[in-house]
Amino acid sequence: MSFADNLKQLPSVAHLSALQLIDPQGQILATIENKPGQAGSLAVYAALAAKHGSINAAAAQEGLDIYAEHTADARVFPGKHPNIDRLIQVIESGTSLSVTLLAQ
Repeated sequence: MSFADNLKQLPSVAHLSALQLIDPQGQILATIENKPGQAGSLAVYAALAAKHGSINAAAAQEGLDIYAEHTADARVFPGKHPNIDRLIQVIESGTSLSVTLLAQ
């Protein structure tokens, strides 16, 4: 399925304003906001965190599958899709990111 089709299968994030990704040292690594251009990634990361409890290697691999055709593009053009690049980095480094959900 395409990324657009996969997004339709994910829970709504209408109740969220953003989420924060926290590295193992407790630092905020990134904030993904509920706004155009980021809402899809917010839905992906929120669903992964709900299912896996964090963004670990298993969650990251599932996320790459959800991003579908964008994952291939991210591998060819590093930096073009930072939220996908982050999932690849989680897998390659073996680290895990905590997630803090921020309500509207």
